[in-house]
Amino acid sequence: MPELPEVETTRRGLIPTLEGRKIVKVIKRRDKIRITIPGDFEKRIEGERVKSLKRRAKYIQIFLGSGDVIICHLGMSGKFVIKERNNEPFEKHDHMIFETDGGELVIYNDPRRFGLMTICHEDELESHKLFKNMAVEPLGNEFNGYYLHEKIKTRKSAIKTMLLDQQIVVGLGNIYVCETLNMAKISPTRRACDVNLDEAERLVPIIRTVLSRAIEAGGSSLKDFAGTDGELGYFQHQFVSYGCEGEKCSNKDCQGTIKRINQGGRSTFYCPDCQK
Repeated sequence: MPELPEVETTRRGLIPTLEGRKIVKVIKRRDKIRITIPGDFEKRIEGERVKSLKRRAKYIQIFLGSGDVIICHLGMSGKFVIKERNNEPFEKHDHMIFETDGGELVIYNDPRRFGLMTICHEDELESHKLFKNMAVEPLGNEFNGYYLHEKIKTRKSAIKTMLLDQQIVVGLGNIYVCETLNMAKISPTRRACDVNLDEAERLVPIIRTVLSRAIEAGGSSLKDFAGTDGELGYFQHQFVSYGCEGEKCSNKDCQGTIKRINQGGRSTFYCPDCQK
């Protein structure tokens, strides 16, 4: 599933085509992707100008001049593709097409249909069921060592599980949590309550660094993800733990080997020698 860097890469890729442009036509080729698309979806969008594009966790928010906001989630295999007008026929899994007054088509393609697209007014955005229980952004100022420690200091679940919890910090997924815990030398199996304040303060800037580097690299392309220009991300070539089972740990002065275990149905990659 695309994680925060892949979603941010997509948002940035859409800005030159959508921001400031008027959406002159919407073609809805399915009534439902993961959830039912509102019946008035096209009517609320056609003729409106795009004010801005933002990201909240793993969601893209497209703000319109009317005050409405298009909400998009890429799911497992969703992606946006930009093409010139009249570039048809559309592909089988092109579910939503936005035509701009600049003569371009912004196409949402999703073979597995685990993504979603809906719309609400910006006054209702924070209270929307998709966002109302979300925690802080990992790249925002509110996310710091003290905040993280306060959230986990009484929790007995594994620290990796806590970092994946969207009510603690949003947007982190399996790949980047494995990477950051390895770099911080913290075992993914350790109880969150056993992670002290000093370790939390060490972990937060590493999370920021890993996410920022991944965004600069265009995200990670393991299966389906590609940017709006069709280019693959290449952060997967910088992985230090994820998918590195059997390889030597990259941490300085560590002679250990990366191991794979299962946590909550997901593969976890870590070094038992230096991650304690």
